[in-house]
Amino acid sequence: MKYKLNTDNTDTFAAIKKFVPILRGEQKNMLLALLALVINTTVSLVAPVIVGITIDTSIVHKEYAGIISASLLLFALFFIGFVASYFQTKLMGAVGQRLLFGLRNAVFVKLQELPVAFFNQNKAGDLISRINNDTDKLNQFFSQALMQFVGSIFMMVGAAIFIIVLDFRLGLTALAPAALVLIFTRLISPWIKKKNAINLQAVGGMSAEIAESLDNFKVVVAFNRRDYFKKRFETVNQANYESAVGAGIANTIFTPVYGLAASIAQIIVLFYGIYLISHHQFTIGFLISYFVFLTRFYDPIRQIASMWSSFQVALAGWDRISAVLEMSSDLSVLSKTDEASHAGILTFHDVSFGYDGKTVLKNASFTLEKGRTYALVGPTGGGKTTTASLMARLYDPQSGEVLLDGQDIRSYKPADRAQKIGFILQEPYLFTGTVRDNILYGNDTYKDYSDDDLTTVIKEHGLSEMLKRFDQGIETTVTSHGETISLGQRQLIAFVRAILREPQLLILDEATANIDTVTEKLLSEILDKLPKDTTKVIIAHRLNTIENADEIFFINAGEIVQAGSFKHAMSLLLEGKRKS
Repeated sequence: MKYKLNTDNTDTFAAIKKFVPILRGEQKNMLLALLALVINTTVSLVAPVIVGITIDTSIVHKEYAGIISASLLLFALFFIGFVASYFQTKLMGAVGQRLLFGLRNAVFVKLQELPVAFFNQNKAGDLISRINNDTDKLNQFFSQALMQFVGSIFMMVGAAIFIIVLDFRLGLTALAPAALVLIFTRLISPWIKKKNAINLQAVGGMSAEIAESLDNFKVVVAFNRRDYFKKRFETVNQANYESAVGAGIANTIFTPVYGLAASIAQIIVLFYGIYLISHHQFTIGFLISYFVFLTRFYDPIRQIASMWSSFQVALAGWDRISAVLEMSSDLSVLSKTDEASHAGILTFHDVSFGYDGKTVLKNASFTLEKGRTYALVGPTGGGKTTTASLMARLYDPQSGEVLLDGQDIRSYKPADRAQKIGFILQEPYLFTGTVRDNILYGNDTYKDYSDDDLTTVIKEHGLSEMLKRFDQGIETTVTSHGETISLGQRQLIAFVRAILREPQLLILDEATANIDTVTEKLLSEILDKLPKDTTKVIIAHRLNTIENADEIFFINAGEIVQAGSFKHAMSLLLEGKRKS
């Protein structure tokens, strides 16, 4: 299955339809905000009528009581509008924040469901940008722009109705420039959305480059290649700058066009209105009201000009977010089948696997028996790690099947499979916290144990020597990259984390490659504490590790063959290196 995130833009209507599910549970708050919006809009539309009537009656005839009454009425209406606007802002602000919280949770949970292949095809920095930046664009739109957008449309429709009702002929001429603007908006919107999508993609690319540079900073310094990463950053920063300029131009293109349309409409109303007044077909009061309604109509258009770009940014961000949410893992859980008779802990039946057009394994078959130790040897790139990954179901074979304890490995739930299989990598990954947090990661058995109880468990497993390597025992502070402890200590934590789970199958992928011999001896002693029926699979280049294995498999050119003796395995390894 291809896991490369789609960067194609969906059309606006399809994107809006996708919004609906994420707003579940917010209908009541949005309806209340809409009610407050209607009240505020009504106040804004009624006020010009009161002003026009007051001018034509009270002001022209100098009836001061009428002027005072109209002023008090306007004050009351504006106060009601203020209260409605406050509640509308408060409600939608809360909706936006809950939407942001829910979306980030949804995206992160979805990422937890996806297989390793997804992360091999997508950069971490871009995924971080989608969680942080793109979701925030949606939050800004829903909390700030959505109700303004809807309110502007309400105001435009209401003002247009008053403009037409007050004078049909004058109304049609006043609204004519708006029709041209709407056609322009319809034509230019896809281009604006595309420019914003390119900009968001560039932001994601820059985040990915920054994350990669910082993760590998020690290597950069060691090889004195700051210039190389500086040039790479300048390249992505330039691309981000150019896309930002393009998006900025696209997002502001409506403002001058809408402003010109409003100015043309005002000139039309001014001259035509004076003409009607001179022929006693209109009053001064209603001409002033007409100008207010004209402002009520064209000002929202100007606001929509800026909010429309926010809408297009939100849609572009939503495209990138929904691309993640629509992903699904091809590592589905199948129904249980009858157990195979006389099967070992793990069996490959005619397993084939490859990627990027390259075959890594072809019709591989073998069985691992319980309690035995196996070594996987072969040249670099021969398929050792891929074989181990298939054992742990980090990938599924393209053909054939893998049986775990007599069952198709695909029939195990992830938690059950992880309980049966331990996997220790060459570079152990730790989480920021303490030694305790890290050795109990994913292990619910001891999560409620006190420090003393956990220490007792560690000693019962024969791991007391491990505790002596840490100044503060299991409460020693650990960072995600392990800067506060040595590589040997990090690997000790990884080993203990696996051992406490008591897996039936333990896979060690170059797990002792980068540590000193003293620590390696300690780790070897830890492995000896495993139950006798635990099967171990070791990928290693150190001869002393390989020669202690019960059986050795040689992996190269898509084939897995039993190497027989240690001497024969070494000859196959040397021959494979010469061919590669």
